[in-house]
Amino acid sequence: VHLVESGGGLVQPGGSLRLSCAASGFTFSSSYMRWYRQAPGKERELVAGISNTGGSTTYSDSVKGRFTISRDNAKNTVYLQMSNLKLADTAVYYCYDHRTATWGQGIQVTVSS
Repeated sequence: VHLVESGGGLVQPGGSLRLSCAASGFTFSSSYMRWYRQAPGKERELVAGISNTGGSTTYSDSVKGRFTISRDNAKNTVYLQMSNLKLADTAVYYCYDHRTATWGQGIQVTVSS
């Protein structure tokens, strides 16, 4: 089971980024997927989740209306579109497969002017 995040980087406040998480080694289309993040000195927090079909999504209050989680089961990939980024969104972002309890390695997102 393997999860690999990509798409992070440095962006100015108000900017956008799209994270991707490529999955392999398990039946991706059967898994509920989540994005978490961990800022320096803080605990890891849930950002968004998506059902196996993509028909149901959930978001933390801090990102609701700004972030969108989606998935492409044909590509075994889950995405996190982040818009109107704020300084407080700076963190390492992780994708997580609920069914196998597998974490990706994480990817840095830095929002800075």
